[in-house]
Amino acid sequence: MARNKHPEETVNLILDVAYRLFMEKGYEHTSIQDIINHLGGLSKGAIYHHFKSKEDILVAVTDRMTAESNQMLTVIRDRSDLSGKEKLKTIFRESINRPVQNEIFTVAPDFHKNPKLLFSLLHDTIDNVAPNYVLPIIKQGISDGSIKTDYPEQLAELILLAANVWMNPMIFDSSEEESSRKFMVFSQMLQGFGLDIIDSEMLERLQELASIYQNSK
Repeated sequence: MARNKHPEETVNLILDVAYRLFMEKGYEHTSIQDIINHLGGLSKGAIYHHFKSKEDILVAVTDRMTAESNQMLTVIRDRSDLSGKEKLKTIFRESINRPVQNEIFTVAPDFHKNPKLLFSLLHDTIDNVAPNYVLPIIKQGISDGSIKTDYPEQLAELILLAANVWMNPMIFDSSEEESSRKFMVFSQMLQGFGLDIIDSEMLERLQELASIYQNSK
């Protein structure tokens, strides 16, 4: 039986295989046995030594896929040539245009059947992305006059929850038309805060992602 001497190599092998199968067959149609069959002799025990379930594997796959996103957020947050408002617009544009988004929306599981994954998304949004990336940008915008709010923490959470949860077709199974309407309301909400940062190209991209998701179901 083939074995990796280093646990990290085993984890990477499992994630590489799982990622490929999720892309080819979809998450819902990939079983733990499917993954085992492509591990070159590693046993089921090798998987369960590192991951408790298929959902845990998906979380790890998604974390690896989105590591680039966190790096992108860091770079934009730390730029010195943009106002707070300009940074928010840049984040939205760069986030939805990353090629990996196509892969994420193709792999996307049914969140209604995976409450654990939905909770993980909410937890990461509130406890990581909002305070570490968006909040510093909003505070900068308050200082430079490009953003006006008395509640920066709550605004950071609201923007992210609306963008990552309410507008996410993977959670509410929204059609392209429904996604478009939500995006327009999201744009109007931001304008109410003086944040006219949504444009037609972003709308078209969101519709494209919604279409990818619907076609992958």
